[in-house]
Amino acid sequence: MRKILILGGTTEAGILAARLAERRETAVLSYAGRVEDPKPQPVETRVGGFGGAAGLADYIRVNNVTHLVDATHPFAAQISGNAVLAAQTTGTPLIALSRAPWHPVPGDDWRFVPDIPAAVAALAGPARRIFLALGRLHLAAFAARPQHHYILRLVDAPTLAPPLPHHTVIVARGPFDPAGDRALLKAHRADLVVAKNAGGTGASAKLAAARGLGLPVLMIDRPPLPPRPEVQTVAQVIDWLDHGSTERGV
Repeated sequence: MRKILILGGTTEAGILAARLAERRETAVLSYAGRVEDPKPQPVETRVGGFGGAAGLADYIRVNNVTHLVDATHPFAAQISGNAVLAAQTTGTPLIALSRAPWHPVPGDDWRFVPDIPAAVAALAGPARRIFLALGRLHLAAFAARPQHHYILRLVDAPTLAPPLPHHTVIVARGPFDPAGDRALLKAHRADLVVAKNAGGTGASAKLAAARGLGLPVLMIDRPPLPPRPEVQTVAQVIDWLDHGSTERGV
Protein backbone atom coordinates (compact mmCIF):
# COMPACT_ATOMS: atom_id res chain seq x y z
CA MET A 1 0.00 0.00 0.00
CA ARG A 2 1.35 3.40 -0.91
CA LYS A 3 1.76 6.28 1.50
CA ILE A 4 1.85 9.83 0.18
CA LEU A 5 3.61 12.69 1.92
CA ILE A 6 2.34 16.14 0.90
CA LEU A 7 4.58 19.07 1.72
CA GLY A 8 1.89 21.69 2.17
CA GLY A 9 1.35 25.36 2.78
CA THR A 10 -0.89 26.17 -0.18
CA THR A 11 -4.61 25.97 -0.91
CA GLU A 12 -3.82 23.35 -3.54
CA ALA A 13 -2.20 21.12 -0.92
CA GLY A 14 -5.45 21.08 1.05
CA ILE A 15 -7.48 20.32 -2.07
CA LEU A 16 -5.14 17.44 -2.89
CA ALA A 17 -5.44 16.10 0.66
CA ALA A 18 -9.23 16.13 0.38
CA ARG A 19 -9.11 14.36 -2.97
CA LEU A 20 -6.81 11.67 -1.59
CA ALA A 21 -9.08 11.22 1.43
CA GLU A 22 -12.04 10.68 -0.91
CA ARG A 23 -10.02 7.94 -2.60
CA ARG A 24 -9.16 6.39 0.79
CA GLU A 25 -5.46 6.91 0.15
CA THR A 26 -3.01 6.92 3.04
CA ALA A 27 -1.56 10.44 3.12
CA VAL A 28 0.14 12.86 5.47
CA LEU A 29 -0.05 16.63 5.00
CA SER A 30 2.97 18.41 6.48
CA TYR A 31 2.99 22.09 7.39
CA ALA A 32 6.16 24.07 7.96
CA GLY A 33 4.54 25.63 11.02
CA ARG A 34 4.25 29.25 9.86
CA VAL A 35 0.47 29.42 10.39
CA GLU A 36 -0.64 29.21 14.00
CA ASP A 37 -4.01 27.59 13.34
CA PRO A 38 -4.01 25.64 10.06
CA LYS A 39 -7.34 24.49 8.67
CA PRO A 40 -8.48 21.00 9.70
CA GLN A 41 -7.70 18.40 7.05
CA PRO A 42 -9.24 15.01 6.23
CA VAL A 43 -5.84 13.29 6.35
CA GLU A 44 -3.16 12.96 9.00
CA THR A 45 -1.24 16.21 9.52
CA ARG A 46 2.10 17.16 11.01
CA VAL A 47 3.53 20.59 11.79
CA GLY A 48 7.19 21.61 11.80
CA GLY A 49 10.36 21.15 9.84
CA PHE A 50 12.16 17.89 9.18
CA GLY A 51 15.73 19.03 9.83
CA GLY A 52 16.84 19.66 6.26
CA ALA A 53 17.10 17.19 3.40
CA ALA A 54 18.66 14.51 5.60
CA GLY A 55 15.85 14.78 8.15
CA LEU A 56 13.22 14.56 5.42
CA ALA A 57 14.95 11.50 3.98
CA ASP A 58 14.91 9.90 7.43
CA TYR A 59 11.20 10.65 7.82
CA ILE A 60 10.50 9.07 4.43
CA ARG A 61 12.36 5.90 5.38
CA VAL A 62 10.99 5.56 8.93
CA ASN A 63 7.39 6.22 7.88
CA ASN A 64 7.48 4.11 4.71
CA VAL A 65 6.57 7.02 2.44
CA THR A 66 6.23 5.80 -1.13
CA HIS A 67 5.39 9.07 -2.94
CA LEU A 68 6.38 12.68 -2.25
CA VAL A 69 4.33 15.68 -3.43
CA ASP A 70 5.86 19.14 -3.06
CA ALA A 71 2.85 21.45 -2.80
CA THR A 72 4.68 24.20 -0.94
CA HIS A 73 4.57 27.90 -1.77
CA PRO A 74 6.49 28.84 -4.94
CA PHE A 75 8.81 30.94 -2.76
CA ALA A 76 9.67 28.06 -0.40
CA ALA A 77 12.90 27.41 -2.27
CA GLN A 78 14.76 25.76 0.60
CA ILE A 79 12.00 23.26 1.31
CA SER A 80 11.68 22.43 -2.39
CA GLY A 81 15.44 21.92 -2.64
CA ASN A 82 15.35 19.62 0.37
CA ALA A 83 12.53 17.63 -1.23
CA VAL A 84 14.57 17.03 -4.37
CA LEU A 85 17.60 15.88 -2.38
CA ALA A 86 15.52 13.64 -0.11
CA ALA A 87 13.78 12.07 -3.10
CA GLN A 88 17.12 11.38 -4.75
CA THR A 89 18.60 9.95 -1.53
CA THR A 90 15.69 7.60 -0.86
CA GLY A 91 14.66 6.82 -4.43
CA THR A 92 11.18 8.18 -3.77
CA PRO A 93 9.06 9.37 -6.71
CA LEU A 94 8.56 13.15 -6.46
CA ILE A 95 6.15 15.52 -8.15
CA ALA A 96 5.78 19.27 -7.58
CA LEU A 97 2.29 20.77 -7.60
CA SER A 98 3.28 24.28 -8.67
CA ARG A 99 0.98 27.17 -9.49
CA ALA A 100 1.44 28.87 -12.82
CA PRO A 101 2.95 32.35 -12.29
CA TRP A 102 0.91 35.47 -12.86
CA HIS A 103 1.37 37.53 -16.00
CA PRO A 104 0.25 41.12 -16.55
CA VAL A 105 -2.84 41.76 -18.65
CA PRO A 106 -4.02 44.98 -20.32
CA GLY A 107 -4.55 47.64 -17.67
CA ASP A 108 -1.81 46.35 -15.35
CA ASP A 109 1.09 48.59 -14.34
CA TRP A 110 3.73 46.16 -13.07
CA ARG A 111 7.41 46.54 -12.41
CA PHE A 112 9.34 43.30 -11.91
CA VAL A 113 12.18 42.90 -9.43
CA PRO A 114 14.19 39.70 -8.88
CA ASP A 115 14.02 39.39 -5.08
CA ILE A 116 13.19 41.00 -1.74
CA PRO A 117 16.38 43.15 -1.55
CA ALA A 118 15.61 44.53 -5.00
CA ALA A 119 12.07 45.34 -3.90
CA VAL A 120 13.39 47.23 -0.87
CA ALA A 121 15.82 49.13 -3.10
CA ALA A 122 12.99 50.07 -5.45
CA LEU A 123 11.14 51.79 -2.60
CA ALA A 124 13.68 54.59 -2.25
CA GLY A 125 12.06 57.99 -2.46
CA PRO A 126 9.21 59.96 -0.91
CA ALA A 127 6.80 58.43 1.58
CA ARG A 128 4.01 56.29 0.14
CA ARG A 129 1.17 54.14 1.44
CA ILE A 130 2.12 50.61 0.43
CA PHE A 131 0.07 47.44 0.56
CA LEU A 132 2.83 44.99 1.45
CA ALA A 133 1.30 41.64 0.51
CA LEU A 134 4.21 39.40 1.51
CA GLY A 135 3.26 37.80 4.82
CA ARG A 136 5.22 38.30 8.02
CA LEU A 137 8.54 36.63 7.18
CA HIS A 138 9.99 39.47 5.11
CA LEU A 139 8.77 42.50 7.05
CA ALA A 140 12.11 43.24 8.71
CA ALA A 141 13.76 43.84 5.34
CA PHE A 142 11.47 46.82 4.69
CA ALA A 143 12.55 48.56 7.88
CA ALA A 144 15.31 49.93 5.65
CA ARG A 145 12.59 52.13 4.06
CA PRO A 146 10.96 53.59 7.20
CA GLN A 147 9.45 56.60 5.45
CA HIS A 148 6.51 54.61 4.08
CA HIS A 149 3.26 53.59 5.74
CA TYR A 150 2.86 49.84 5.22
CA ILE A 151 -0.54 48.14 5.11
CA LEU A 152 0.01 44.55 6.22
CA ARG A 153 -2.50 41.72 5.79
CA LEU A 154 -1.49 38.75 7.93
CA VAL A 155 -3.08 35.36 8.53
CA ASP A 156 -2.30 35.48 12.25
CA ALA A 157 -2.14 38.46 14.60
CA PRO A 158 1.55 39.21 15.26
CA THR A 159 2.83 38.43 18.75
CA LEU A 160 5.34 41.26 18.40
CA ALA A 161 4.81 44.60 16.71
CA PRO A 162 6.07 44.58 13.11
CA PRO A 163 9.50 46.24 12.79
CA LEU A 164 8.11 49.10 10.73
CA PRO A 165 7.61 52.54 12.28
CA HIS A 166 4.43 53.27 10.31
CA HIS A 167 2.06 50.39 9.64
CA THR A 168 -1.48 49.08 9.81
CA VAL A 169 -2.13 45.39 10.47
CA ILE A 170 -5.16 43.62 9.02
CA VAL A 171 -5.68 40.02 10.20
CA ALA A 172 -7.53 38.00 7.57
CA ARG A 173 -7.37 34.62 5.89
CA GLY A 174 -8.00 34.20 2.16
CA PRO A 175 -9.09 33.51 -0.43
CA PHE A 176 -10.03 37.12 -1.13
CA ASP A 177 -12.16 38.68 -3.85
CA PRO A 178 -11.41 41.70 -6.09
CA ALA A 179 -14.28 43.80 -4.72
CA GLY A 180 -13.14 43.31 -1.15
CA ASP A 181 -9.52 44.05 -1.98
CA ARG A 182 -10.49 47.11 -3.97
CA ALA A 183 -12.42 48.40 -0.95
CA LEU A 184 -9.44 47.65 1.30
CA LEU A 185 -6.99 49.51 -0.94
CA LYS A 186 -9.30 52.50 -1.17
CA ALA A 187 -10.06 52.58 2.55
CA HIS A 188 -6.34 52.62 3.42
CA ARG A 189 -5.43 55.01 0.58
CA ALA A 190 -2.81 52.64 -0.82
CA ASP A 191 -0.85 53.97 -3.77
CA LEU A 192 1.37 50.92 -4.42
CA VAL A 193 1.05 47.14 -4.08
CA VAL A 194 4.11 44.98 -3.41
CA ALA A 195 3.55 41.28 -4.09
CA LYS A 196 5.39 38.02 -4.67
CA ASN A 197 4.51 36.22 -7.90
CA ALA A 198 2.81 33.36 -6.09
CA GLY A 199 0.40 32.51 -8.88
CA GLY A 200 -2.94 30.81 -8.43
CA THR A 201 -6.35 32.35 -7.89
CA GLY A 202 -6.58 32.61 -4.10
CA ALA A 203 -4.22 35.58 -3.85
CA SER A 204 -4.84 37.26 -7.21
CA ALA A 205 -7.68 39.51 -6.01
CA LYS A 206 -5.26 42.27 -5.00
CA LEU A 207 -3.92 42.40 -8.55
CA ALA A 208 -7.37 42.80 -10.05
CA ALA A 209 -8.12 45.45 -7.43
CA ALA A 210 -4.92 47.33 -8.25
CA ARG A 211 -5.75 47.14 -11.95
CA GLY A 212 -9.22 48.55 -11.36
CA LEU A 213 -7.85 51.42 -9.28
CA GLY A 214 -4.95 52.16 -11.62
CA LEU A 215 -2.36 51.38 -8.92
CA PRO A 216 1.15 50.21 -9.78
CA VAL A 217 2.38 46.81 -8.60
CA LEU A 218 5.93 45.95 -7.64
CA MET A 219 6.10 42.23 -8.50
CA ILE A 220 8.82 40.05 -7.01
CA ASP A 221 9.97 37.20 -9.24
CA ARG A 222 10.07 33.62 -8.01
CA PRO A 223 13.36 32.25 -6.72
CA PRO A 224 15.19 29.67 -8.84
CA LEU A 225 14.18 26.11 -7.97
CA PRO A 226 15.96 22.82 -8.67
CA PRO A 227 14.82 20.79 -11.68
CA ARG A 228 12.01 18.39 -10.80
CA PRO A 229 8.83 17.07 -12.45
CA GLU A 230 6.07 19.66 -12.14
CA VAL A 231 2.33 19.79 -12.72
CA GLN A 232 -0.14 22.60 -12.13
CA THR A 233 -3.36 20.87 -11.09
CA VAL A 234 -4.52 18.38 -8.49
CA ALA A 235 -5.95 16.22 -11.28
CA GLN A 236 -2.49 15.95 -12.80
CA VAL A 237 -1.06 14.80 -9.45
CA ILE A 238 -3.73 12.10 -9.26
CA ASP A 239 -2.92 11.00 -12.81
CA TRP A 240 0.78 10.87 -11.89
CA LEU A 241 0.02 8.74 -8.84
CA ASP A 242 -2.10 6.35 -10.91
CA HIS A 243 -0.03 6.15 -14.08
CA GLY A 244 3.26 8.01 -14.02
CA SER A 245 4.94 7.66 -10.64
CA THR A 246 7.03 4.54 -11.18
CA GLU A 247 10.30 6.41 -11.77
CA ARG A 248 12.36 6.50 -8.60
CA GLY A 249 13.76 9.85 -7.45
CA VAL A 250 14.16 12.74 -9.88
